[in-house]
Amino acid sequence: MDTKVITETKFSNLKLFKKGKVRDIYDLGNSFLMISTDRLSAFDVIMQQGIPLKGKILTQISEFWFDYFKYDIENHVISTDIDQFPEETKQYRDDLIDRTMLVKKAKMIPLECIVRGYLSGSGWKDYQSTGEIGGIKLPQSLVESDKLPEPIFTPSTKAEIGDHDETISHQKAIDLVGEDTFNFLKEKTLEIYSKAADFAKGKGIIIADTKMEFGIVDGKIILIDELLTPDSSRFWPADKYEKGRAQDSFDKQYVRDYLLSINFNKKPPAPILPDEVIQNTSKKYLEALVKLTGKSI
Repeated sequence: MDTKVITETKFSNLKLFKKGKVRDIYDLGNSFLMISTDRLSAFDVIMQQGIPLKGKILTQISEFWFDYFKYDIENHVISTDIDQFPEETKQYRDDLIDRTMLVKKAKMIPLECIVRGYLSGSGWKDYQSTGEIGGIKLPQSLVESDKLPEPIFTPSTKAEIGDHDETISHQKAIDLVGEDTFNFLKEKTLEIYSKAADFAKGKGIIIADTKMEFGIVDGKIILIDELLTPDSSRFWPADKYEKGRAQDSFDKQYVRDYLLSINFNKKPPAPILPDEVIQNTSKKYLEALVKLTGKSI
């Protein structure tokens, strides 16, 4: 197993289009090359160290879900088979293999489409102070990690690196993207989440919440970026679930919890993570891949 950690790419013969918190995207003319690095972002701050295998795990989980939902909605994946990538990428094969998608060039819709099935994270904090999340009134007397009566759609703005995403009301989201687009995004996000949550529950994982992104290709809205990964979702082991407390997880919540324990101020530069935190995080991501897909790396 190749556990080389890649935290950045420098492909001098390719045109860098964008560097995200986790992904490096290169413009190949008719398509994008999207590489999942081993970078980890917590509280919108990129950690100094990478997590072994993380980029490969994210790519394989996304590929699994994109294929699972391909009849529900189109997505941006052209291929994950490096042998089908354009010739100019071949010299970088060793760094690209298993962590790269060749994708369609979509116009990104500037909205983080978040769906919550359980009360956790920033949603729990908002509920504690207002009884609401994003203007949605919730029942009284809910506790941390409670299952919501039904999943709710709580969109947020898309922040630049270093800034924080902001949960916004449905009306603000409509003002941002238009009513028809908003209604489509809400319907599809909730539909995909519900189907994925049912599937994952059968594999021993509770998907507490997740974030999706959409783009437009040839006038049609499609799924882009990643899908239902431990980076974009809260994955909890179903057999250890107990409402009224924070949950064990298969995602980067483990790193967030460590950062909170040392009173990290949520601003760069990130502290150095202990090796134990890095290795345990890698194991949690890998366990999520195995449970969901039945495959390992």
